[in-house]
Amino acid sequence: MPTRNMIEAINDAHRVVMAADPDIVVFGEDVGYFGGVFRATAGLQKEFGKERCFDAPISEGGIVGTAVGMAAYGLKPLIEIQFADYIYPGYDQIVSEVARMRYRTAGEWTMPMVIRSPYGGGIFGGQTHSQSPEALFTHVAGLKVVIPSTPYDAKGLLIAAVEDPDPVIFFEPKRIYNGPFDGHHDKPVKPWSKHADSEVPDGHYTVPLGKARIVRPGNDLTVIAYGTMVHVALAAVEENGIDAEVIDLRTLVPVDMATIEESVKKTGRALVVQEATKTSGYASELVTLIQERCFYHLEAPVGRVSGWDTPYPHAYEWIYFPGPIRMRQALEKVMAD
Repeated sequence: MPTRNMIEAINDAHRVVMAADPDIVVFGEDVGYFGGVFRATAGLQKEFGKERCFDAPISEGGIVGTAVGMAAYGLKPLIEIQFADYIYPGYDQIVSEVARMRYRTAGEWTMPMVIRSPYGGGIFGGQTHSQSPEALFTHVAGLKVVIPSTPYDAKGLLIAAVEDPDPVIFFEPKRIYNGPFDGHHDKPVKPWSKHADSEVPDGHYTVPLGKARIVRPGNDLTVIAYGTMVHVALAAVEENGIDAEVIDLRTLVPVDMATIEESVKKTGRALVVQEATKTSGYASELVTLIQERCFYHLEAPVGRVSGWDTPYPHAYEWIYFPGPIRMRQALEKVMAD
């Protein structure tokens, strides 16, 4: 079976869906001739033509607004916002039009579109190329929010998102585009080719939306993460010798509470991990859901690891990033309580 990094898996997903459905159009800043700033759309314009893969002006509001019109008239836009930090000019269109269209028209119109965007830090992108804004979208009724952590999942989830009749926000953790990251920034980068989840089948397959994955079984603690933080969490529990069950959410909305609930009721302890800023982050929602559904099974308060409530600092990136030290401290606390 071929091995692919996450960029190659995402690129292959585009090829699969575009070959299968002529109504799918791909556009965004530099995604056409240039193939995207991370090359996730490389070669698509040459293969499918300029009418189906093309560059857009530097106007995120215009990109999303154009996609709304296309989706309303029967096309299936698969658009890219170059960095999640730049998605805010399109936020009004996403909230007011994309997320609400099915409801506003009593189901007469749908918005079959996917908005892809690289997110997160770990690449010294500073405050304008490192943000994790997923909570702003999980809060909006009518949107599905997906974040893969492996090349295999990236391709399968993206195809599932394209085939879904409703709008999907697809955030891609750019720190792990080329290889998994365990949080140790001072160690050599490991390529995806040495990871089991880099085996990505050719052709069509899907990973269902709304279904989490247990990436490490355990009995003493449940650790819940998504994106880059899945690999950081896995490394942390191994390094600290904790028999923890690690859950990769894959999909933030709809969230697979059945898997989380079953695990927490087994282990009696839970730790939620996110890279985003702490206050009002998605981890807060998970902590609340666990408290509501598993309260009488908990042996300790639910723990939380996150970034700080500051802009993403360039010079102090690894102080902001919730890496091995903060993970160890959180693991020790939730196990000691």
